[in-house]
Amino acid sequence: MHELMLRSRLLEERLIRMQKQGDGYFWIGGPGEEAFNVALGLLVDKGQGLAHDYLHLHYRSSATLVAMGIDPADAMRQMKNTATDPYSGGRNFVSHYSIRAWNVVPISSPIEVQFSMAPGTAMAQKRFGGRGITIVQGGDAGTAEGDFASCLVWTTRPANELPVLMIVTNNGYGISTPGSEQHGEKRIADRGKAFGMQTAVIDGNDPETAYFGIKQAMDYVRTERRPFLLEAKVSRLYGHSSSSGANFVNDEMDCLARFEKRLEERSLLSRAKMDEMRIRETQAMLEMSKRVREEPQPDPRSIYDHVFAPTEAGGEPQARRIAMRAVKGDA
Repeated sequence: MHELMLRSRLLEERLIRMQKQGDGYFWIGGPGEEAFNVALGLLVDKGQGLAHDYLHLHYRSSATLVAMGIDPADAMRQMKNTATDPYSGGRNFVSHYSIRAWNVVPISSPIEVQFSMAPGTAMAQKRFGGRGITIVQGGDAGTAEGDFASCLVWTTRPANELPVLMIVTNNGYGISTPGSEQHGEKRIADRGKAFGMQTAVIDGNDPETAYFGIKQAMDYVRTERRPFLLEAKVSRLYGHSSSSGANFVNDEMDCLARFEKRLEERSLLSRAKMDEMRIRETQAMLEMSKRVREEPQPDPRSIYDHVFAPTEAGGEPQARRIAMRAVKGDA
């Protein structure tokens, strides 16, 4: 877990450097949430199809994908918007993953829309049977959106409960607004109680607590085929995004630093060994970014690919035809 947390943190720090050096136009990610997200990634039943877990994540979930086994260079490709970006072909923001082979549903920029999509995959899983569940994750500020309320309603209908693990990673902020000024309830997880849901609040900055808390919630959803609302208290170490500077916030709890101190106290890893790992991973990230910098950008002619299906085999995408008609003034 420590190695994956370290790799995830250094990936985010490299992405921030890339953006500040002009190798990307925007950064948003999840440094500070590694303890929880790595635990989640290790517990997911990874695969394609209804027998496996579906993941409706958000743009702070990079550590979950690192724990599941992504190549960090691919995240850099999306930052650089290269044609080799496997998630969007260089057409989307960084941290907007999409992996069909692992049931990772495309991550979107509008917040919380994933909560209105999650009941769909869960309905299909309920009909299919088995132990696959739907996992949906978002931040605390986004719980003000109607999509979150829709998920509460659609997953808890009597005799039609759905196997959904709803996760709120609560870092205490919505862009620049403190949650303490917006939330009347003391715990976001308590909202689930009005719908008869099982709920829990855990310390998401502790990887051990997070692992066992997530496992308990997952086991319940897999076995009972009913929803569970899990709130994890996490930190936001580099602000909201590059729009707020992406600078380290000293007064936030650093889950990685705390875990490293614990490992050292338990004589599981020495400080020297951890420093050696950091140097090695940092150099690996640097070499990856250098290679990615030389990779090609998308061909402008591919801008409409994967937007609209062609109407006939080998035909040009419908969107391109519509655009050309508009230019000619006959649309």
